[in-house]
Amino acid sequence: MNLRLAPDAEEAVRREAQRTGRSQQDVIREAVSRHLGLPVGDGARGDLGQLVSTGTVLPPRVPYRRVVKRLRLPPGITSADLLDRGDRI
Repeated sequence: MNLRLAPDAEEAVRREAQRTGRSQQDVIREAVSRHLGLPVGDGARGDLGQLVSTGTVLPPRVPYRRVVKRLRLPPGITSADLLDRGDRI
């Protein structure tokens, strides 16, 4: 299916997709489902999609972030050994 939108509708879809971190296709699918009274959402997005679309939660700025290399402790040292507490078991 191809869909041609008026320029202002196209821009509104583009802005909503950018604001929510979703694809334009997903935004249009949801709008059509809501208009037709069909269930909205795919279950996987569930509540997060609703929170993002209402502005309660911001979409991620980037799809992922690089993992920072973690500290490796020398053999025989545990994280409990790093604690400066006298009440360790």
